[in-house]
Formats: sequence, structure tokens, C-alpha cells
Amino acid sequence: MKKATGFFCSECGYESAKWMGQCPACKAWNTMVEEPAGKIRSARGAASSGGALRSAPQPVSLDEIPMGGEERFSTGFSELDRVLGGGTVAGSMVLVGGDPGIGKSTILLQVCRNFAASGKRVLYVSGEESLKQIKMRASRVGSLSEKLKFLCETNLETIREVISREKPEIAVIDSIQTMYCEEIASAPGSVGQVRESTNILMQIAKGSGIAVFIIGHVTKEGQVAGPRVLEHMVDTVLYFEGERTVSYRVLRAVKNRFGSTNEIGVFEMTGEGLKEVPNPSEYMLEGRPVGASGAVVACSMEGTRPILLEVQALVTETAFGMPRRTAAGIDYNRVNLLMAVLEKRCRLPMSHYDAYVNVAGGMRMNEPAMDLAVVTALISSFRDIPVEEHTLLFGEVGLSGEVRSVSMAEYRVREAAKLGFTTCILPQSCLSRLKVPEGIRCIGVSTVNEVIQELFR
Repeated sequence: MKKATGFFCSECGYESAKWMGQCPACKAWNTMVEEPAGKIRSARGAASSGGALRSAPQPVSLDEIPMGGEERFSTGFSELDRVLGGGTVAGSMVLVGGDPGIGKSTILLQVCRNFAASGKRVLYVSGEESLKQIKMRASRVGSLSEKLKFLCETNLETIREVISREKPEIAVIDSIQTMYCEEIASAPGSVGQVRESTNILMQIAKGSGIAVFIIGHVTKEGQVAGPRVLEHMVDTVLYFEGERTVSYRVLRAVKNRFGSTNEIGVFEMTGEGLKEVPNPSEYMLEGRPVGASGAVVACSMEGTRPILLEVQALVTETAFGMPRRTAAGIDYNRVNLLMAVLEKRCRLPMSHYDAYVNVAGGMRMNEPAMDLAVVTALISSFRDIPVEEHTLLFGEVGLSGEVRSVSMAEYRVREAAKLGFTTCILPQSCLSRLKVPEGIRCIGVSTVNEVIQELFR
């Protein structure tokens, strides 16, 4: 007898009786995968097929809902607490994604160590490593408390029994793609298994008030593997970003029901695990060249945190009819747009030159406030005139060549003054309402031509 199967969209979880090239729900192509559908349907529909129906809950008004402050506890990392919105919330569910080897398991093991050291009961469930492998990795991050327990298991029913018996306050699942539920016939890591496993863990977190951290693998596109509905089910989604060639890692929240999604945390990978970088600006500017043309310092905001970055540009005469453009760390199309502004508004023949723009350190920034620094770096390289090393620039550049205001200008200027910068070039509209700190000179500009007159006259 042929088993009943269904087709599920790996992006959004849409279910269909037959295969389709395009998902009707999310419009993604070639995302329908075949999986057994009989057991999952029977499990979900048991209540409606003859059993005693539960009494329907009664709706309540806002006045009847008790208002209590959410219980938070620190992870021991101020950078991680910042991204989470002030600490871990009891009963929350946090999904941590990132490339293989970037440090997901390492940081959560360190977080578990910090929780256990503060007196919390912690359970670390691994479906990928043996207990000996975990002990080898744990020996690098320091001594561990007895309140931290480890379990190597992939069966969610067994994990549920252990959690109900041990009653931990924090649980870590490494990783969600290795977990499986016996009610579903498909293999671990499939769409149905990932979705149902997350649903079971969410019931454990909400029903028992346990903070659950889930590690998720990512696809080639950088998204968490499995159905897109996985990200909608959890409370917080964190992504680890970073290149293998650099030692720092950036932790970014793309969803957070208990805080802002604009904050980032910066860590450095060392032999003893991940360490916090309390001053990312100073870290990013290490090794900056002195007296080199095409290198300027910009200030970008990540939430409430100003980060100073070096923007580098190299402009050379093209040897072909079609000039080449390359951008690393910044939007490629934005660079083309800014070069067109220089061509039209500043009368610079950029169409005859190759241009290479890079944000040093491997960071990726898409804030419009980086425009003025990119434009200045291009002009500096084109004219081969270096910008004074203690000069900082920020501002958005419009298609008319105007320099437009940006938000949180005072935070940017204050960060520049703290790191020893003596000159700050910013939009004129921001300067009029800015309280200038001591030790720094602020110059307001309204157009790109004014920047050229100020720096390259």
C-alpha cells in the first residue's frame, strides 16, 4: 500500500497535495519537497475526529489582563544582552543562526557557563556532538558549574521527559535540524520535522517558563534552513555574521519580540572562545594607513551604537571601453549612483575610470550616512590627494549633489571626539541643532562641491 505523501514549501511551509513549480503562498520557485503527510495530519486532527472537544477559552479585555514586568536575567555578555534587549526573558524562544564554524555552539556554551555560575539550572542538549566532544570544547572556555548538565539525544519525546524531570531554567538545543519527532515519518532536518520539533519546543518553553535557545543551520543564501515559518514561531532570531579571514563576529537580531532589532553585538574569536569587543570603532580602525589617498573614516549607526569604519576607494584609468566597478561591504548599486552624481554635478570624468570601493575590516554597511565618506574617498583617490587622518565624515548624498541630514548626529560626533578626531564634516542641517563637544571642529556642508572646496582646494 502506497504511503500518503504531501508536498511542502521549504520557504513558508505551504502544504499541497501535488507538486508545483511555484509556491502559491510565498511565490518562491522550486521549493516544494515531498514528505509523508498521513501521521502529521492524523495527530493534528485527532481532536476533531471524535474525541471529547475541549471547552473553548473565553476572550478577555485588556483591563482584565494582569500587567507584570517580564523576568529577565543576564547572559554574562553585555554585547549579547544588548542584542536581546536587556537580557534573556523567561519562557522565550531564541533561534541562533549562522555559517558552520562561526561560533554558534561556542557562544551558547559560554552563555550556559555564565548562567550556571549565577545559580541557574541549565540543560545543554546536543544532537551533533558526543559528550566527549563537548567536554573537549568546554575545556577551552573555562571551568563549568555542576548546575550545567549535558545530554546527547535527538528524540524530542525523550528530551521532553528529561526537561520535565530536571526542570532546568534554560535549555539549549544544538541543533534543530538534528531533532526528530516519532509521530512524523520523514527524516530529521526535513520541513515537517523541523516545523513540528520547533512547535514542541515552543510548547515546552511557554508551558514551563523555560528560556530555550535553538541553534539552526543556514543555507547557501544565509537563511536558516527549513521552512520560513520557523522564524515566525520563535520570539527572537539572531544571526552570527563574519568572514573566516577575520577574527571578529557580529551578532545581529533580525526579529525580537522583547527589544529592538537595530542593535548589534561585536565579538572576537580567540583560542579560549568568543570575547566581547566593547569598543568596535577602535577595533575597526586598527592598522589604518597614514597619508594614503582614497582612505577616509565614516560613522555608521547600528541601533544606538555609533561605529567608525574606514572606507577605501581606488580609482584608476580604465584600459577597456567599459569601466569596471567593484564594491565590498557596501551596496554596489549605491556606488554606481554616487559616481554618476560626481560625473554630473562635480564634472569629474568618472565614466573613464575603474573604481573599487571597500569597507575595511569586512563589515557590511548599507546606511545612507556612508554616502559622503564614499564620495570623498572616490575624489581623494581620483585626485591622489589624501584626507587628513583625524577627519571624519558622514551624511547622505542626493541625486542633485546635496548633502542631506541623517539621524543621531550628536552620537556620531561624540564618538569621533572620544577617539581623538579633531575635524568632523557633516550636513549643514545637522550642524544647526548640534551641541558640539570640546576638542572637535564641526564643518557643515550643503553640497558635494563644498566638500571638494574644503578638503581638496
